[in-house]
Amino acid sequence: MIRFAEKQTDRKTEMLAGLTTFLTMVYIIVVNPVILSDAGVPFEQAFTATVIATIIGTLWMAVFANYPIAIAPGMGLNAYFAYSVVGSHDNISYGTAFSAVFVAGVLFLLLSLTPLRSKLIEVIPDSLKHGITAGIGLFIAFIGLRLTGIIKAHPQNLVALGDLHAPSAVLTLVGLAVTLVLMMRGVKGALFYGMVITGIIAYATGQLHFDKGIVSLPALPDGVIVANPFAAVGDVISHHLYAVVFSFLLVTLFDTTGTMIGVAQQAGLMKGNTLPRAREALLADSVATTVGAMLGTSPTSAYIESSTGVAAGGRTGWTALTVAVLFVIAAFFSPLVSAVAGLSAITAPALIIVGSLMISHIAHISWHQLDEAFPAFLILLSMPLTSSIATGIALGFVSYPLLKIARGRWRDVHPLLYVLAVLFFLQLAFLPH
Repeated sequence: MIRFAEKQTDRKTEMLAGLTTFLTMVYIIVVNPVILSDAGVPFEQAFTATVIATIIGTLWMAVFANYPIAIAPGMGLNAYFAYSVVGSHDNISYGTAFSAVFVAGVLFLLLSLTPLRSKLIEVIPDSLKHGITAGIGLFIAFIGLRLTGIIKAHPQNLVALGDLHAPSAVLTLVGLAVTLVLMMRGVKGALFYGMVITGIIAYATGQLHFDKGIVSLPALPDGVIVANPFAAVGDVISHHLYAVVFSFLLVTLFDTTGTMIGVAQQAGLMKGNTLPRAREALLADSVATTVGAMLGTSPTSAYIESSTGVAAGGRTGWTALTVAVLFVIAAFFSPLVSAVAGLSAITAPALIIVGSLMISHIAHISWHQLDEAFPAFLILLSMPLTSSIATGIALGFVSYPLLKIARGRWRDVHPLLYVLAVLFFLQLAFLPH
């Protein structure tokens, strides 16, 4: 039973808050399948899996945790899946990569039931957490620029400015300008409306076509991709995907927990320094990640866009329930989404802007302390330049304790962090990456 009066809200306010959250995050049903399709995942498979994972995670959050927080496949994690795990390894198919996501989801599920989860969050330095988030933001923005030809390959300097007169580049810049103006004017759902306006421009200029119609029944062309848990574990072992599993687990853990705490603080739902029903809330993400991997999508995360719903008055699970219902409706518009997703210039502005929002975390890094700043800098630099989130995380975790030892402050590093540093060093030195 949701007690609206106790939370100083009502059903109408909660539903409007849910609509607000939905509008600010619905871009994921376009952007996520686009990124996963670069790894070979059929668009319809990725679209339907994205919607189902979002519905399951958000419904769990509504019913069991009673929080106004939405769950959906995370930005950054999808890029890592497509471009680092699958794209950088010729012998790893998207099916094998989903096995790694599934194993990470199960481990996250188990961690959510134990005190180890909170201990992991406590021992990882804030500078590394912020560096990871900001580095992923740079990587996402780089992908958006590359997909639309604004940035192109260069034989000597690796990258260079592309042809800004190309239709794709022009449409991207126009869409970026439109979306930024909407955001500056405080329009709720600016990312979504920016894609709509960009899509209209693309249709008017003959760049966008709807050859398959607008509405259709949801479909999973590949069926259930990960059906056997033991086979999934076997895939991880045979392809040495331990670092991949660990990277998925680590990023999901920090991203989800940080977002939940931030949104809960904004909504006034924290009790001191603790998050009530934290176990139920974290289970929402881990369950959605596990089910999503079985159907064909990258790991899920709590969405920071939920803060827009909180700003609109959302305080209970009714907000999340509204979001889930709206995603059920969205599931029947796959052809429309497929047509839009086929033109990267429509979705690239969202990638670039989300990247700019994520990089804001560098403001929380202690740049005046080299032993804190340099590991975070390594993460920031290496993620976009190596096209690997895992490599960035590994370099940060290896360098951090080394610099603390050099400074004579080795006691400031938790023993568990030394263990993680050794594991990451072994991964960089001896495992494929």
